[in-house]
Amino acid sequence: MNKNVGGIDRILRIVVGLVLIGLTLTGIIGLWGWIGVVPLATAAIGWCPAYLPFGIKTCKMN
Repeated sequence: MNKNVGGIDRILRIVVGLVLIGLTLTGIIGLWGWIGVVPLATAAIGWCPAYLPFGIKTCKMN
């Protein structure tokens, strides 16, 4: 599992994940907001399985 999620992409994933979870906890959106866990998890591990079929990498090359 090579990392394929870069810095700005990670920050955006964290923000989106936290916003979705926050909206769910405040009752603004329904249970679907818990999908925010997915971007948080992919940001934490630095790997997104959805990028694989398209060959996308937003991280710096070594």
